[in-house]
Amino acid sequence: MILTPEQWIIGLVAAFVVGVSKTGIPGIGIVVVPLMAVVFGGRLSVGATLPLLIAGDIFAVLWYRHHARWDNLRGLIPWVMIGIAVGAALLWYTGVQGGAVDWLNVIIGVLVLLMLVVSLARSRWGDKLVPSSKAALVSTGTLAGFSTAVSNAAGPIMSIYLTGMGLPKNEFMGTSAWYFFIFNLTKLPIYAFLSLVLPAKPMVSSATLVFDLAMLPVIVIGAFIGKWLLPRIPQGMFNGVVLLLAGAGAIKLILDQIH
Repeated sequence: MILTPEQWIIGLVAAFVVGVSKTGIPGIGIVVVPLMAVVFGGRLSVGATLPLLIAGDIFAVLWYRHHARWDNLRGLIPWVMIGIAVGAALLWYTGVQGGAVDWLNVIIGVLVLLMLVVSLARSRWGDKLVPSSKAALVSTGTLAGFSTAVSNAAGPIMSIYLTGMGLPKNEFMGTSAWYFFIFNLTKLPIYAFLSLVLPAKPMVSSATLVFDLAMLPVIVIGAFIGKWLLPRIPQGMFNGVVLLLAGAGAIKLILDQIH
């Protein structure tokens, strides 16, 4: 697979956003999903994005590791693992299906749109969305695990959960950093296994690995800029642009498969 100059440019933007989102502005990470899907298509984009996220996670953990609140994560962990297992099963199922339509593109597009709705709801209702019962905690953890497995798009769900815990900024970043670092590492063997058993529809390829290596310097730059931007950027305006771009990308993913 040979990427066009336009795909490389989109990929550069996605990698930069990964770095910025991991160390300074978590809310913008949702735009990475549709951008990467435009570059690689739904299935390969999921696998191609994961090493980029882990690289960004490393910086986040290094800078904020001492601020994590593990008590806010322990209750979620088993339900997140269940969600990841369900997501892995769906990835396998879509991988063995034939036909011209890449249903994973459609699923990713729908998930991104749902996460955008969650982000907008969070800005409007805030703490009212925070899980306050066992059932809500179970559903939050399961949906976060499913979303991260299928499309690397659990950011808005976790932002709602952690913000609702009333964490100061550094504790939010530290807790989020450890959460995503741990569960993104968990997905590596899953994606590798699926690529081995479904070579016709892999999650990773030589092209995605070359791309990931090339993007590492961009992520480093983004990570440092994100840390610098955190106290300076007008959050409201920036979030509005990000949500608009992510929504447009998600709609394109869906329309490309059903028109």
